[in-house]
Amino acid sequence: MAENPLPAPPSTPLARAERFVWLTARVLEQRRFAYHFLRGGADQVETALMAYLNEDGGYGHALEPDLRGPVSQPLHTAHGLRVLDTIGRCGGLRVERICRYLTEVSTHDGALPAIHPAQRGYPSAPFLPVVDSPPSALLSTGPVVGVLHRNQVWHAWLFRATEFCWSAVESIEKPHPYEIQAAVAFLDGAPDRPRAEAAADRLGRLVREQRLAVLDPDQPEDHSTADGYATGEVLQPHDYARVPDSLAGRWFTDAEMARSLDRLEADQQEDGGWPARRTAWAPGSALEWRPIVTVEALRTLRAHGRAIS
Repeated sequence: MAENPLPAPPSTPLARAERFVWLTARVLEQRRFAYHFLRGGADQVETALMAYLNEDGGYGHALEPDLRGPVSQPLHTAHGLRVLDTIGRCGGLRVERICRYLTEVSTHDGALPAIHPAQRGYPSAPFLPVVDSPPSALLSTGPVVGVLHRNQVWHAWLFRATEFCWSAVESIEKPHPYEIQAAVAFLDGAPDRPRAEAAADRLGRLVREQRLAVLDPDQPEDHSTADGYATGEVLQPHDYARVPDSLAGRWFTDAEMARSLDRLEADQQEDGGWPARRTAWAPGSALEWRPIVTVEALRTLRAHGRAIS
């Protein structure tokens, strides 16, 4: 009897990524993939996200894979808000509860620490140290404030947090790349558009002057690697401008952005997923990051008009 031939391997970037997601991803990333690329429902994404929700209104349970354990954290909650934003569910009572949590864990100046001391006793990445009295951080506050403003959420917590973000963004002189990403997330949602555009223009000059983006993938030596970053943990233009209408998109020429997107397409690995170019400190977090990065890579390529299917 003749053997059944093996099925042909997936050929398109989307088909290859789909196989990778079903093989490796958490339920949340499976539901997000289905929503964005397979006409899945927003209800299913929100149901999967609720598994990470705590009674205090924040998110925990390693939603952000570099922070393990059950406790709520600002970085987990920023991640949860980004998910809600992408499915059009960033409003109503769910966000009211989140804002109450943000109020409770804010520092004396009304903004968010990167890591709340409640993390102590649970595993976390070495580059996310736990301290007893953490300062406010643009890294955690900027993305939260930006997404809430973009969704026209109004809450008392936003007033002081917004002022903190303006002050932090407008005083940046020697940033690290992830801090710039957080600033962009804030500026893209800030309601004062002229002020946001002026601040973004200044940041763009810093990014270019301090070589914080790889403008030519064939000349990586022209890029400045931040202290403590993993080998290959460099940011491309598309990492700052995930969508074409981001203020960060103005920082780069059409040719620079095209090369960046070419590189993103080429980075898809043989198994269908994209690499997580981060410091690998625990097997679980490394495995969980790749499907997250894969979904975002596909969304970025599609937003910029690249064919994925």
